[in-house]
Amino acid sequence: MSSRPFRCLALALALCASLQPTSAQTLHDETHPRSSAAVTLLQINDVYSTVPVDGVGGLARVAALKQDLANAGRTPLLLIAGDFLSSSVASTVFKGAQMIDALNATGLDVATLGNHEFDFGLDVLRQRMSEARWQWVVSNVIDHQTGLPFGGAAPYLIRTVGGLRIGIIGLCLTTEGMPKDRLAGIDLVDPFEAAATYLPVLRSQKVDVIVALTHLSYAEDRALAERFPDIDVIVGGHEHFPIASTVGRTLISKAGAEARFVARIDLNRPGTAQVERFYELIPITGASREDPRAAAVINEWEARLGTEMAHPVGQSRVELDGRNTRVRSRETNLGNLIADAIRAEVGADMAIVNSGGIRGDRLYPAGSLTRRTLLEIHPFGNVVCKIQVPGRVVLEALAFGVSKLPAAAGHFPQVSGLTYRVDLSAPPAERVQEVRVGGTPLEVEKLYTIAVPDYLIEGGDGYTMFAGHPQLVSHDTGRLMVAALETFIADRGEIEPSVNGRITITR
Repeated sequence: MSSRPFRCLALALALCASLQPTSAQTLHDETHPRSSAAVTLLQINDVYSTVPVDGVGGLARVAALKQDLANAGRTPLLLIAGDFLSSSVASTVFKGAQMIDALNATGLDVATLGNHEFDFGLDVLRQRMSEARWQWVVSNVIDHQTGLPFGGAAPYLIRTVGGLRIGIIGLCLTTEGMPKDRLAGIDLVDPFEAAATYLPVLRSQKVDVIVALTHLSYAEDRALAERFPDIDVIVGGHEHFPIASTVGRTLISKAGAEARFVARIDLNRPGTAQVERFYELIPITGASREDPRAAAVINEWEARLGTEMAHPVGQSRVELDGRNTRVRSRETNLGNLIADAIRAEVGADMAIVNSGGIRGDRLYPAGSLTRRTLLEIHPFGNVVCKIQVPGRVVLEALAFGVSKLPAAAGHFPQVSGLTYRVDLSAPPAERVQEVRVGGTPLEVEKLYTIAVPDYLIEGGDGYTMFAGHPQLVSHDTGRLMVAALETFIADRGEIEPSVNGRITITR
């Protein structure tokens, strides 16, 4: 199987006395010290599905939570720390429009940009930003034409809630592999430079609380807190597991992914005292109430998705061979198509795809290829990654991939950008021979870039050799494999993949 399990790891690191974790039973407890707090921040980040995933999460439940707090007399501000327009099957179809409608219905108040907001290019992003009813804040993504934050976003916000003046800056990562062709027309300013520019502005405006709404790595968030200790709270994204920690006097919060949790942060500043922060990580489960109005909007998009699955992406002039006994034991035209698609997606020297991720176990007939067909071919949520490895790791991966031949096995490697010969009469460690990259013999110490599913980087199907090597495009910055496959086919309109001698097996 080629699926990536959802991971959820809570990290509670050295919480200070003013950061009081509480249980869901105290949501409306007026005896709790946070009951006198002026404002309640609700945080989500890295949300790719509007509906529950495996029974947890779901934006209609988040909407109900916000409403319940407001009805209890709180003043909730719902923030999302980037990565929501992509990537998912629905986003591949609707280019994030369903997320805008769902978050509008949820009552989102403030958002910043994450790397996946750029997946469909700047024109689509600009359109989606204009459709939102919330405020965008991003301090370090600058439009070339205007010299201002992209898409009409504010470089910083000041909101007065419950008598507190809250200053918010937004920061997007610049250090990972967002495709450069999708970024022409903007400058990604170093987030620390942007913070150094706008934090003094907030201080001059005499705000009571400073919040950094970020889509940065945890290491970058820590460095931000160390360099700018007057930030009271960092509401962050990018990592897909919950994190709550303090660095100096700054609280760093990340709520995981897919709205499985909502981080609640109540803020108060009594007199001239230090800002008080009361923290709770609220699970969003099947026991959580749904807001019917938000659910209606979300369900309408889900119904449309079912119809859109029949949309033709392109045409194949030939049958595509996805039969398990063949695709897991030899080169096939479908294996070549998928490997070519992920290699093109990230511009790598080569690609390796585990054949166990190619599903359907049949010959797909020539003719129209629909989105439903592509999902049948690759139903998993795997993401295209790009790593840098020496040639010896490529050899190790290929040797492992063919180790079960002549038996069919899911780790058999379909490839792009390279050719190799397998001598079944040789010892297992010597089976792979005559490896060429772009027609040139492989060099064992030369560094190559390779496109692989994130599943393999995590050791899936036994590919342990890829772990620990530099990731130029990671799980958090890459697109879904099925989206890359759709783009590859749609760009060409008509395809005719063939078996062209990438893998030669001699007995």
